Amino acid sequence: MTRYEIKGGNLLEGTVTISGAKNAAVAILPAALLVKGKCRVENVPDISDVRILLDILADLGAKIHHEASGVVVLDCTNISEKKPNPELVRKMRASYYLMGALLSRFHKADVALPGGCNFASRPIDQHIKGFMALGADVEETEDYVVLTEGPNGLHGNRISLDVVSVGATVNIMLAATLLPGQTVIENAAKEPHIVDLANFLNTMGAHISGAGTDTVKIRGVESLQGGTYAIIPDQIEAGTYLAAVAATGGNVLVRNVIPKHMDCITSKLQEMGAKFINYDDAIRVQSDGKLRHTTVKTRPYPGFPTDMQAQICVCMTLAQGISRLTESVYETRFFGYCSELTSMGADILINGKTAIVTGHEKLKGATVRAHDLRAGAALVIAGLAAEGTTQVENIHFVERGYERLVEKLRALGADIRRIED
Repeated sequence: MTRYEIKGGNLLEGTVTISGAKNAAVAILPAALLVKGKCRVENVPDISDVRILLDILADLGAKIHHEASGVVVLDCTNISEKKPNPELVRKMRASYYLMGALLSRFHKADVALPGGCNFASRPIDQHIKGFMALGADVEETEDYVVLTEGPNGLHGNRISLDVVSVGATVNIMLAATLLPGQTVIENAAKEPHIVDLANFLNTMGAHISGAGTDTVKIRGVESLQGGTYAIIPDQIEAGTYLAAVAATGGNVLVRNVIPKHMDCITSKLQEMGAKFINYDDAIRVQSDGKLRHTTVKTRPYPGFPTDMQAQICVCMTLAQGISRLTESVYETRFFGYCSELTSMGADILINGKTAIVTGHEKLKGATVRAHDLRAGAALVIAGLAAEGTTQVENIHFVERGYERLVEKLRALGADIRRIED
């Protein structure tokens, strides 16, 4: 069993550099399937999800070269039409982006249903709706989605999503890039990694406009050519370190961030008592560890991100007064990590979509288990702030999205070790 052992109570001080955005990387790497030529991608995070995707692409025939730390060169010019390795596909959620990319490139795709964190039911009905609007015939089984070109061919179309969906927005963008005609996605997601994917594709020769708004337009092109692109910094990784400093106390300069992307997170932590100074590509966070209660409701970007729900919940457990945390994206995301925090002394009452958190001065160390990626990060924060020793198990979830977490935290003064039994 591999676990983190954390001895809490240390202030966090120093500088931490944020890696490339996980959510952008897992969309951009499949997008390389659309490119004939070499894609040189910089600021690629070294996390398990990325490693799995690169293995999938290599198995399809892509030539992959790690030029330097964080720099990957991909050449998908001569990839085959074979089915992506189902064992690898089932290891991560974002592998469903292979559907859109392969449909656009080969006009067919046969992809196993994805795996990843199981904190909520996350159907792909909006993805399927988009593929069908683009002219694909869809066959679904319990294990696979098979896409083929319909009798009228694949073509651009107007698609109005029933709910804001990051995954569906990405998959439709990928599918439409090489199709004739114009595709318009209405009620599109606006997250920074949607913009990053559009910028990557445009750098390679695509015609995409409106990314970052609720209407994205894709005018299909015949082909994409190679080029160089740098992935944006990870908003959620940065937010996790900001929340950790708020909870434990300290003074940390968080480098390689886009401050505007962080406003939805820093505004809430500032309400709770943390202090922030924004620079061009960095944020300084200062906290005495004495936090005030607040109210948070997760929303699609530019609202407070659901991927920061668990981390700010830890801050609430240490804040004076009663905080309310409402989840509007994945309703069952509370279950799992809240019971783990309760074992550390937290006072959390779940009432439907809302967690009512009564703050206490301290948490106490305990043995806890990560149930998903962000919940695992939250338990690490709790361990850093708690009295005594905390053991965090199931850390493979955490390592799906955080590069060199132990190394970065130790550099800030945290007493954390990765232990392999």
